[in-house]
This record gives sequence, C-alpha cells and structure tokens, in this order.
Amino acid sequence: MDRFPVGRDSFAPSRPAAEAVWRHVIDLLESEREQITGRDVSAPVDVRELRTAIGAYGFDRPVDPETVVEDVAGLLRAATVHTTHPRYFGLFNPAPTLMGVVGETLAAAFNPQLAAWSHAPAAVEIEAHLLRFLGGRLGYPPETVAGSFTSGGAEANLTAVLLALTKRWPEYGEKGLRALEGRPVMYASAESHLAWLKIAHATGIGRDAVRLVPSGPGLRLDTRALAERVAADRADGALPFLVVATAGTTSAGVIDPLHDLAGFCRDLGLYLHVDAAYGGAAALSDRLRPALDGIERADSITVDAHKWMSVPMGAGALLCTDAEGLAETFRVTTSYMPAEVPDTVDPYTSSQQWSRRFMGLKLFLSLAVAGREGYAGQLEHDAALAEVLRERLTETGWDIVNDTPLPVVCFADPGTATWEHHDALARAVVGGGRAWISPVRLNGRAALRACVISHRTTSADVEDLVHAVNEARK
Repeated sequence: MDRFPVGRDSFAPSRPAAEAVWRHVIDLLESEREQITGRDVSAPVDVRELRTAIGAYGFDRPVDPETVVEDVAGLLRAATVHTTHPRYFGLFNPAPTLMGVVGETLAAAFNPQLAAWSHAPAAVEIEAHLLRFLGGRLGYPPETVAGSFTSGGAEANLTAVLLALTKRWPEYGEKGLRALEGRPVMYASAESHLAWLKIAHATGIGRDAVRLVPSGPGLRLDTRALAERVAADRADGALPFLVVATAGTTSAGVIDPLHDLAGFCRDLGLYLHVDAAYGGAAALSDRLRPALDGIERADSITVDAHKWMSVPMGAGALLCTDAEGLAETFRVTTSYMPAEVPDTVDPYTSSQQWSRRFMGLKLFLSLAVAGREGYAGQLEHDAALAEVLRERLTETGWDIVNDTPLPVVCFADPGTATWEHHDALARAVVGGGRAWISPVRLNGRAALRACVISHRTTSADVEDLVHAVNEARK
C-alpha cells in the first residue's frame, strides 16, 4: 500500500495513498452502519483510561493514517452515546442521512468561505434557496425571506434577540443599553430552552431580564400569566420588547399557543420570535403542518436542520422577512473584504458569524435526494411510532403526562412519583445498554422522556424500549 509521506508532504498525498485512506474510511463507516443495531446504545467510560489512550498521541512523530483513523473510530465506538442507534430515544440528535454526511464531506473538501458572496456564489445561493424554501413552508412569502444558517438554535435565537433589540431601539447598536430609557425585558415559557439566559448575558440585558412565564394546561405558555407579567413590568418602569414562543419544547415537545401569542404581541407592540428548532421540521409534512398554525405571524423563527431533519450537526437557521433589520443589526464595513456584488448579500453583513462553514449543503443534498414527500413520510412515521409507544406504555400501566402531536413521549410511574425513582429507572435502562432515555421534570412532576428521532427506529425498537422500562420498574 502506498503510504502518506511524512512531514509537510503529508498535506498533499499521492492519489493512490489518498484513495487508500478513503476506502478505509468508507469501509469503516459502512461497517458501523451495519453493526450499530447490535451494540449497546451507551457504555460506562473510565475517564483515566480514555485520557491515557488519547494522550498516547504526543504528535512527536507521524502516524500511518489508517492507524489513527482506526484508533479514533475505536475511541468513538467505546466512549460515545450512540445517537445513531435506533434505540436512542434521547435528545434531539438523530442518525444523520447518508447525503448529510456526503454534504459535510463536500463542504470540507471544497472549503468555501461564506463570509462574502463573491468568494462562494454557489454556496451562498444554495443556502438562500433553502431559506426561502423553509420560510415558504412555514408560511412566509418565499420572496421576502431573509436569514442565515447558524451553528445551531442558540445562535439563531441570539440573532433573533439582537434583531428585536435593534428594531425596538435603533440606538442600541451604536450606543448600547446606556442609550435606553429603562431596562429591556423579555418573556419565554418556563418550559422553554434556557439558552435564553446565556443569550441575555451576551446581549447585555442580563439574565434576570428573562421572565420565565409559568406554563398552563398542557405545559403551554400561560397567556394570562404573560399578560399579567408584562403589565407589572411596564408599571415598574421596565421595557418589555420580546416574547418567545416555543414550537416543540425540549422537555415535552409542546407547542405554545402561537395564534394567541401573535395577537397579544401585535396588540402590545412586542416582537414575537418562535423557537421551532425541533418542531419546525413538521412544516415539511402536510399532515403535521397544521400543528404549527400561527407560526407565520412571528417576526422571526428558529429551525434546526440537525434535529428532526436528520442532518449532521450543526445546521441551525434564523428565518425572518426583515432583510433591512438584519442588515442594520450586523452592518459593518472594512477595506480588506471583497467589494459587494450588486443584487447580492454578503453573509457576514447580515449574520453573527464572519468566516463560516457551508452548513446548508448537507440539508440541500438530503432534501434533493429524499424530496419533501420523502421527508414528510419519515416525519409522519416517527409520529406514528410515538403513538404506538404511548399506547404500549398505557397498556402496561404508565401515565402519559404530555400532550403533543410531535414524537416526544413523557411518561410517569403512577406507583411512585418521586424524582429519585424516575431517575433510577432511567439509569437502569441506560445502564443496561438496550436504550437511552432521560428523566425530566414537567411543572415539577417527575417523569421519563423518550423521543422518536431516528429514521432507523422501528416498531420492534419501540417494543424493546417498553420491555426495558417495565423490567427496570420491577
């Protein structure tokens, strides 16, 4: 076998040497895909052993590429929660599509620089086309859609807060919070993703400017409690500016009352952002899309393709119809960047990132090969499996404690309500290696959470999960 030359020449191997590495990687990945079902979803990790194995690489001498690839694959195989496993019922981390992996490879190999349109016209236009498509499915007029791909939902949500602050107070961009006549405050459900606290810290409004509104029936944001909190804040001299609705909460997959919140924000002059990082994928299905009715009334929307759209991390997106607002939020001029091309937008002038990866390609390839109807079929299949799981759990004596059309199933043991009990059940299931679930608190109630998120999951995997939790309960 031709080997990589050592030293600097290893950056440009011969074609036979490069092909040998690619063949090795392809064989390894195909083997993983074929064998993952027979492995444990996760296994205990000895921290010292892991660090010793990694520390054996002192980088003082070159190593054969096939050797290091095999070593790293072995480490990942032994010390990873396998989110690609069909019985991973955990967080929003699905098994990636083949074309998603191919997209990551092409993006890495061509390595386009998406800061400036002139450096990567094809990549920038592919992402813009995707944003118009996603925005159109969510109810925005496609021709008006603006936004950007992001590292994930947290960055997309940060973008929304920056946009909301800039729209409400144009002077914020230049002079900061000191130019404002009071304290800006924002509102989100207590069941929302708490990245809002980090975002508030980063924007300068401070963590205690985030009002976590109690949830009402069905774990949805309580609009009456929201109205009372906004009124109280205004009476105290605070400056409400943003309401966040969640379309698919992390804990329970719940969708907040989107129409009610849109009407509330319109009446009070507040900015409405919908965090649909997980649930936004439902827009690809005509059958599931009605669950998102009202989302089209939001000022901006977050969607994560690396959640229910099954592409590799990270691929979030911020969608809105306010191109001018984004330009004002992120405007900057430098002499060293390429000149702007007429009738185009340089991504660095309309998003938080400057240099960045071609994140949209993996979604473009996945959608092109599966088609929207193919995606819809998979999403509907996941939702159907979740219904099967709810039925089987109910039949075997569990209480279903959440209500959502999305495939997140939260269930509790009616015999023992404590957190310690449910945490022990989850640890027993995970420790057995057969499946991965997590404990969760919903309005203070302890439960177990299972999300059907993998295109590899079958009804047999659902039955295995039911058997595992029932065994743990004995």
